[in-house]
Amino acid sequence: MFKFITGFVRKKLKNPKTENMKRSIFYTLALVLFSSFFYISLANIINAMKSGNATEVAKYFDETVEVTFSDKSNSYSKQKAEQVLRDFFAKNPVSNFDVIHQSKNGDSQYCIGNLVTKNGTFRTTIYIKQYGDKQLIQELRFGQ
Repeated sequence: MFKFITGFVRKKLKNPKTENMKRSIFYTLALVLFSSFFYISLANIINAMKSGNATEVAKYFDETVEVTFSDKSNSYSKQKAEQVLRDFFAKNPVSNFDVIHQSKNGDSQYCIGNLVTKNGTFRTTIYIKQYGDKQLIQELRFGQ
C-alpha cells in the first residue's frame, strides 16, 4: 500500500500540469514581492519626511539629486543634498507629511504631498527611479 501511495504522489508531482502550476505560482509570488518592494522604499521615504529625518531620506538619494525650493533650484551631490535637506528641516521643523497622490510609470515613481512645518505648508514632490534592485530619489521639490 505504501508503494502505491508514494508512486501515485510521484506521478502527480511530475505531471506537466502540476509543474506548470508550480511555475505559475512561483512567478506570481516573485512579481508580487518585487512590486511590493517598490512601494516599501517609498513608504520609508514618506515616513522619513514625516519625521523630518534628512539622514533617512538621503539613504535613497542617487549620486546627484535635483533639489528645488520656491526661490532656488540646484543639482547636488548625495552628501551636499543631505546637508541642504537637513538645513531646510532645521529652519522648518516638520510636524507631518500628508500624501496627496502617488503613482508609478514603468521604472519611475513619484509622490506629491504637503509637508507641514512650523513655518507653513510646502507642496512637495518626490521623484524616484528604479536602478536594478534599488530605488533612488532623483528630485525633491518644495514649493509654498
